Amino acid sequence: MRIALVAMSGIRVVDTELVGLGLTLPGFVERARTIASLPSLGLLTLAGATPPRHGVRYLEARDLAEGARLPTDFDLVAISTFSAQAPEAYAVGRRFRDLGIPVVVGGLHVTALPGEPAEHGLSAMAGEGEALWGEILADAEAGALRPLYDARGREFDLARAPMPRFDLLDVSRYNRLTVQASRGCPWRCSFCASSILLTGRVKRKSPERVLEEIDRIRAIWPRPFLEFADDNAFTDRDWWRRLLPGLEERRLRWFAETDLSVHRDGEFLRALRRAGCRELLLGLESPVDEGLDGVETRRNWKWRRRGEAREAVRDIQEAGIRVNACFVVGLDGHGPGIFDAVHDFAEEASPFDVQITYPTPFPGTPLHRTLGAAGRLTHDGRWDRCTLFDVNFRPDPLTAEELRAGFHDLTRRLYDEGATARRRERARGMFRRARRRAGAGA
Repeated sequence: MRIALVAMSGIRVVDTELVGLGLTLPGFVERARTIASLPSLGLLTLAGATPPRHGVRYLEARDLAEGARLPTDFDLVAISTFSAQAPEAYAVGRRFRDLGIPVVVGGLHVTALPGEPAEHGLSAMAGEGEALWGEILADAEAGALRPLYDARGREFDLARAPMPRFDLLDVSRYNRLTVQASRGCPWRCSFCASSILLTGRVKRKSPERVLEEIDRIRAIWPRPFLEFADDNAFTDRDWWRRLLPGLEERRLRWFAETDLSVHRDGEFLRALRRAGCRELLLGLESPVDEGLDGVETRRNWKWRRRGEAREAVRDIQEAGIRVNACFVVGLDGHGPGIFDAVHDFAEEASPFDVQITYPTPFPGTPLHRTLGAAGRLTHDGRWDRCTLFDVNFRPDPLTAEELRAGFHDLTRRLYDEGATARRRERARGMFRRARRRAGAGA
């Protein structure tokens, strides 16, 4: 068979005023461009699970713009999508379907709403795709693709994950590539629509396997910038201590997401820096107590660590690693003071990067269930608004318009060229102190 793998990548925003701001604010645009350029590691992994007798082609949504002529030489099309891109994904799927080509759609959105693709005449792949891909290929070869392939409740052994087909990529189109060392997270944040929707536990590949994947990337891009696609990278530091020497030997540069507890381990931070870690994304969520209580639904972990945020930024950056401090603005309890609180935190703590988003009730998340039960969803089913940058619920105590207006003003203040330059110069001062200490043998 000839198989097309279609990634609905990139950031979507409905709020036209915010889009206009983004065009003029360098700090706001940088992270958006980074995320928008990431390829779909899930699809590349499915390509790696495809027997050699089948031909595979990797496509991005931008290759299939509405009105452009679709390639027709496929026997199967597989599409991976997030919620914000789901309407576009279904539209692309219908275009292929109308050409007589069977289509299966998967990803986190479909895992939460597995019946939705059938409404568009498409098949659904729910759960971890590696567990289903063989069945899908066999049925497609037989001309009998089923409406639903469901792996929810079945745990795939990540240690047996196929080698991603990085060779399918035109690396000139990307500013970084992704590698996944683990899947899952021990925390259950109410708004999280990540791999915890796919698996109920944290699972890992071996360090040796991760290095093998990185070497496959290096074969097509000798000095890549890597992003670890782990929800919470350093929950097992002993595992990482086995991986870090190999990363250091390869002289890589990389980015990862983690919780703030890593700041307490200075030796580990220094080892990360030596191994090429250049930036860590920290989900700080709220710079004030309001909003944090209950945001992590399992152990209220983020509430219990609420006093450590400034210290965490300082410790990590004084180890020579940039911090991307991430805040969710508009959590329950966030009043009018939240906008100044985020701004003041950024000015005082000086993380190299700052990211602000709205609480977004993605389907399948506790937040969606809670807001739905309370009748607070204002655009339920408008998945194109599940962007992190569009308000689609009634906040409390703010009104939706107060939240939107405050968010826009905070965006202007945070990402102004002067504000970004000030934060980054202070952060660079921390890096310089780290280098001096390292040179002195501290």
